[in-house]
Amino acid sequence: MWINFNKTQMKEKVSPAKAGIQLGVLFGVIMILEFVVMYIIGMESLVDSPVGLTVSLLNYIGFPLLFITLACNNYKKNLNNGFASFSECLKVGVTLMFIAGLTYAVFSIIFNLIFPEFIEEMISIVKSQTIKKSPELTKEQLEMALSLQRKFLSPWISGAVTVAMYSFFGLIYSLIIGAIVKKDQPQSF
Repeated sequence: MWINFNKTQMKEKVSPAKAGIQLGVLFGVIMILEFVVMYIIGMESLVDSPVGLTVSLLNYIGFPLLFITLACNNYKKNLNNGFASFSECLKVGVTLMFIAGLTYAVFSIIFNLIFPEFIEEMISIVKSQTIKKSPELTKEQLEMALSLQRKFLSPWISGAVTVAMYSFFGLIYSLIIGAIVKKDQPQSF
C-alpha cells in the first residue's frame, strides 16, 4: 500500500513560533539602538526625563503590542490560510518577546564585558538619584541598596531577568491580542 504525497495537496505548515522570530530580532535590535543612542547622549541626563519615560513606555508597552499584533496577523493572513488559534497567537507572541529579550540580553552581556565601567557609572547615577530622593537614608542603608543594585546590574543576572521579563510580557500581551486576532478553522466531521 503506497501513500501518494502530492506536493500540490500538501502545504507546508509554518510553526507559530517561527513566525515571531523575525520581528523578535527586529525588536531586539531596536532596543539595542535605543540603548546605544541613550549611552552616547548620556544616561544621567535621561534618568528622570520625558525622553527616558517615553523610551520605557515604548519598550514595555508600545513596541510589544505593535510587534505581537503584526506577527499574529502575519501568521494568520500569510502563513496559515487566514486562520490562527488562540494558542498559536500565544506561541507567536511569547516567541517574539523571548527572542527580543534574548537579543537585547546578549548585547547587554557583551557590552558589559567590553565596557566594565558601565556598571559603576550606573551605580553612581543610582546613588545620586537615591540621595536626592531620600536624603534621610543612613550611610548603611544607602550602601545596602547600592550593593543590591550592583548585583542586579551584573550582566548575567540582568540578562536572565530581561529574558524572563520580556517573555512574561509576551505572554500577557499575547493573551489580549490572541483573543482579538484569533480565527479558528472550521471543524469538519
